[in-house]
Amino acid sequence: MAEALHLLTLLSLLLLSSTSYGRIPGVYSGGDWQTAHATFYGGSDASGTMGGACGYGNLYSEGYGVNTAALSTALFNDGFACGACFEIKCVNQAGWSYCHAGSPSILITATNFCPPNYALPSDNGGWCNPPRPHFDLAMPMFLKLAEYRAGIVPVTYRRVPCRKPGGIRYTVNGFKYFNLVLITNVAGAGDITRASVKGTKTNWMAMSRNWGQNWQSNAVLVGQALSFRVTASDHRSSASWNIAPANWQFGQTFAGKNFRV
Repeated sequence: MAEALHLLTLLSLLLLSSTSYGRIPGVYSGGDWQTAHATFYGGSDASGTMGGACGYGNLYSEGYGVNTAALSTALFNDGFACGACFEIKCVNQAGWSYCHAGSPSILITATNFCPPNYALPSDNGGWCNPPRPHFDLAMPMFLKLAEYRAGIVPVTYRRVPCRKPGGIRYTVNGFKYFNLVLITNVAGAGDITRASVKGTKTNWMAMSRNWGQNWQSNAVLVGQALSFRVTASDHRSSASWNIAPANWQFGQTFAGKNFRV
């Protein structure tokens, strides 16, 4: 009896450890189809979408291109949705047919926030007001779904696995007593809910989210090789050991292990 209880305790601890650190087998499977609306911004070349509330900066050089969207409050989740990927389809309605033939779908990454406009009603200009789920698409992506004159279209959407070439990228900014790490190019669930850093002279240290996908640590890490560990919203984690050499410099970017898709 005592041996059975001991074995049960060990199994419980192993399960708790797996849940805590995201060591879950398999890959991110996405979510169910839901309804929303979509508009567009940023101009025909999407130049107006650069920067944004996720902190990704130049979306071209970071690999996101024009396949991006700003999310309303209901979807943005205070920035934790940054990096999440969505499949979106335009939906024609009775007496309204601005969607392109065949209802083509697009794949986008969340890179920005569409703020509410409480001066306008939610159904007439205040498209991103809570609790509306809304996508403000980069203009080239909107035009793949519908005609320009539509302006706003009803859509269906679902979370999908992000497929990103190469590894997760960690860009280390800041100064000696302040490290601000921008995390980009995340595959799988795409979004990051926890991040940690480890120097060769330290244990793993949790970082706090500063804004978007910028995570901060106030530890002095200069002169140490750096490892990073991140956990996505599906509770899976990825650790990248010693990817920044001891002579790393602020402003450099280092590629680590990505999630499987």
